[in-house]
Amino acid sequence: MKKLANVLNKSLKNLRQLELEYKNGNQELKSSITNISHDLRTPLTAIRAYIDLINGETLQPKQKEYFKYIDEKTKDLIELTEQLFDFTKSLENYKDLNKKDICLNSFLENIMGSYYAIFKAKNIEPKISITRNKIIRELDENMLSRIFENIISNSLKYSDGDFNLTLNENGLITISNKSSSLDKTSIKKIFNRYFTVENARKEGGVGLSIAKQLVELNSGTIKAEYKDKVLIISVYF
Repeated sequence: MKKLANVLNKSLKNLRQLELEYKNGNQELKSSITNISHDLRTPLTAIRAYIDLINGETLQPKQKEYFKYIDEKTKDLIELTEQLFDFTKSLENYKDLNKKDICLNSFLENIMGSYYAIFKAKNIEPKISITRNKIIRELDENMLSRIFENIISNSLKYSDGDFNLTLNENGLITISNKSSSLDKTSIKKIFNRYFTVENARKEGGVGLSIAKQLVELNSGTIKAEYKDKVLIISVYF
């Protein structure tokens, strides 16, 4: 068991090293990361299943300690491989822009409607303020959907129980929610794709990194602020 724990720990370090090297933009490396992430998913899921089975047995204190460590490292590996796979595949799907005129008013109303069941399940009553002035922008609709799916999902993940969306007459979109689990230091890294598993749980990680890149592909800007324990994401096209 100790040997398995060491192997898992080494694998986690290797994946993080690959992640850091990814910033060089090497296409071969990107493909390798995608393939490695994909290939690891099944065996890691199997390991988790066996760990769950073994944890149901009577174990010695030392054995429990090892299995707890192995379980934690396996979870870390699964999370990291899923995020790496999602990041590389997501950007591959958005190489070409297909822009058209989009009414942001209607778009935001529709996407908020699609989250109705999730808000209800979380006992969150969203506050929505959308200007009556039609805001038309030339954007890629698929990218726009992914942008706001990622932002809304992130906000729901760290919300203390509220959610606010505003589209003002100038076209500025803001999504905000109370989030006591964050801090000003983590906000500075919220769009950073070079996450670690530890800070990815506290910060935006890969989802907001993808959102940022897609916003910029559509000639837009996105920023994050943290005021009085409120996370504010602002998007402008």
